[in-house]
Amino acid sequence: QVRLVESGGGLVQAGGSLRLSCAASGRTSSTYAMAWFRQAPGKEREFVAVINWSGSSTYYADSVEGRFTISRDNAKNTVYLQMISLKPEDTAVYYCAVRNGGSLQRSKDEYDYWGQGTQVTVSS
Repeated sequence: QVRLVESGGGLVQAGGSLRLSCAASGRTSSTYAMAWFRQAPGKEREFVAVINWSGSSTYYADSVEGRFTISRDNAKNTVYLQMISLKPEDTAVYYCAVRNGGSLQRSKDEYDYWGQGTQVTVSS
């Protein structure tokens, strides 16, 4: 089992920045892909960004490309999501996810473990 704990969410004005963190513990491995998803009220959980095990490859949703940056520190078993130029439509609960395979996937069905989520609210 892998346990994921997100932190760093909060309330920010439009145009502001936040940095989310997700710490993994348990049966962790540096060879897995880590991703961020988000879910707004009344909407499906959607893909935000994913990073491979070495950090050399990343993939972003079109809606966040150029504003969000995903990174990881395998020594700390932690993945980060730096968010800048935030918009009200970025408001959602943000979830960290891990998949045992190393390939980059954007479908939530490909992920094996999930965190409890952290709320991000962007005011206009």
